[in-house]
Amino acid sequence: MAFCQLNCHSDALGKAVAANIILPEVNFNGPFPVFYLLHGCGGDHSIWMRRTSLERYASAWPLTIVMPDGGRGFYSDAVNGPACESAIVRDLIPFIDGTFNTIAAREGRCVGGLSMGGYGALRLALRFPEMFCSANSHSGALEFGHSPDDWAHPNDKTELERIIGPDSCGGEFDLYALAEKLPEISRPALQIDCGTEDFLIEQNRAFHRHLEQLQIAHEYAEYSGTHNWEYWDAHIQDALRFHARHLGFASA
Repeated sequence: MAFCQLNCHSDALGKAVAANIILPEVNFNGPFPVFYLLHGCGGDHSIWMRRTSLERYASAWPLTIVMPDGGRGFYSDAVNGPACESAIVRDLIPFIDGTFNTIAAREGRCVGGLSMGGYGALRLALRFPEMFCSANSHSGALEFGHSPDDWAHPNDKTELERIIGPDSCGGEFDLYALAEKLPEISRPALQIDCGTEDFLIEQNRAFHRHLEQLQIAHEYAEYSGTHNWEYWDAHIQDALRFHARHLGFASA
């Protein structure tokens, strides 16, 4: 594998945004599919490389992995704040496709993440199903835009409202509403997992039930573990295999 770090100027944010990238070293020239891997709240573009063995796990696949810095914006265009969704969809993805030898189409693009990034990955895939063939969430904050008052700490209320406004239920920040509006013909493949001791487990169970009620096919799993890097290091391997299947890798 090869590794690089870049700074991509984002018109949406009016500044450069950092991203770490793992590039495949294989015996053909591509083009290669791309996995956009998102960090959690308090992390940055380097955290997946620092806290897991992702590079070693990824060596099994001819896959480019892009890990952008998402700040604390939940990968959304905030009501009163930075346009983190646009920074990825309008700026980063076209830059990656224009710079590297990628499959610049839905069938060659997937997204995943942990916690805040798990929410962000599902939100991006549900809002832009024409862009992503598959999405996964580890330990996702899946009720972020649906019922934040039920789980968020009161000290976080100002920050949450800056992003999603005072009443986000049913709108573009609400994964439940996005799933309900998703056209059947363009549904991405979805995988959701969470640790049974994780403080977000009930959110994941509730969203899993919601997808079942909507008859939206998805993979759901619970494993022993909590909201930590030991869990995510183990289960990013499951995510890689999941995406490899939907990207059409014969050995997945």
